Amino acid sequence: MQKRIAFLLILGLLSISKIEAQKLPNKPMLLKALTSANDYFMNEWSDVSKPIWAADKTRPSNIWTRGVYYEGLMALYKVDKQKRYYDYAVAWGEAHKWGLRNGTKTRNGDDQCCGQTYMDLYLIDPKPERIKDIKECMDNMVNSEKKDDWTWVDALQMAMPVFAQLGVIYKDDRYYEKMYEMYMHTKNVQGEKGLFNPTEGLWYRDKDFDPPYVTPAGKSCYWSRGDGWVVAALVRVLDIMPKNAPHRAEYEKTYLEMMKALVPLQRADGFWNVSLMDETDFGGKELTGTALFTYGMAWGINKGLISKKTYKPIVAKAMNAMLKDCVHPNGFLGYVQGTGKEPKDGQPLSFEKVPNFDDFGVGCFLLAGAEVYKMK
Repeated sequence: MQKRIAFLLILGLLSISKIEAQKLPNKPMLLKALTSANDYFMNEWSDVSKPIWAADKTRPSNIWTRGVYYEGLMALYKVDKQKRYYDYAVAWGEAHKWGLRNGTKTRNGDDQCCGQTYMDLYLIDPKPERIKDIKECMDNMVNSEKKDDWTWVDALQMAMPVFAQLGVIYKDDRYYEKMYEMYMHTKNVQGEKGLFNPTEGLWYRDKDFDPPYVTPAGKSCYWSRGDGWVVAALVRVLDIMPKNAPHRAEYEKTYLEMMKALVPLQRADGFWNVSLMDETDFGGKELTGTALFTYGMAWGINKGLISKKTYKPIVAKAMNAMLKDCVHPNGFLGYVQGTGKEPKDGQPLSFEKVPNFDDFGVGCFLLAGAEVYKMK
């Protein structure tokens, strides 16, 4: 009898523990962590014009890595309207004269990413200079027949929201049509048969990972952050576009397919492995992919597109894992995989390791945290 009581007690405690793990983080605690991570970055980069030195090369601070950080900062600003956040973003745009790396002739999504924040700031204070260059750049693409620029899935996140926002600002469907044309080429044509595998609901990072490429365990190689970029691209486009915008149904369909595919791939500790289907291929905790999936799922719950009952525990588990295992007392973020294109890049990861770029990981974390903060 006593053994049975002890067993039931342990079972009850485990059930309570499981329930607790599924609770969303306390909002003040979550905001404190987001503020801490952002303050750490802002203090480190008080000079917004300072070039980035990484991987033995100097780059201007309006490249994609910094652009993703500012996406996160603007998401944080929307839930916590501190003027210093807005001022910091404006100072960055002004420092670069609202321009793009490699000028307005560039077709590289990595160069265009900064335009997302430029346009966010334009919507707050519509000064023409804030979007002059990014509009000219994207107009060059709209007026071109070329459609095969996005040869890697990261580019979807960097450039698609720019097209979508211009479509809204100028009420011009040409931006939506060009975005769709380029997106569908990446999805269905790029590489052998496109970079999206409809059977498994996930994307190969680029043609180098098309079958017959497999992981060491013989599984398909889906890079966590690569698929995270696609999730973020779809979320941001759907969030920007009006309900009746052309091709919205396509983006929503793919978003839902990805959400379904990611559910069984979450690790027991709340993270997703760097190689989504192969825990032996540099498996382990990693913030950026996990944050982007968390962002996507939290957004879907907030918009009523996915089941709160199914996805809220997943979001809670992931967000709590990042807060517990990645955030240092001073706001530094651990377990961030540096730049690259596959699971092995930037390995091994750890709580203390500093990635080669310290900005985009913060951006991913802020995107996730700000969206979770908005959940009821």
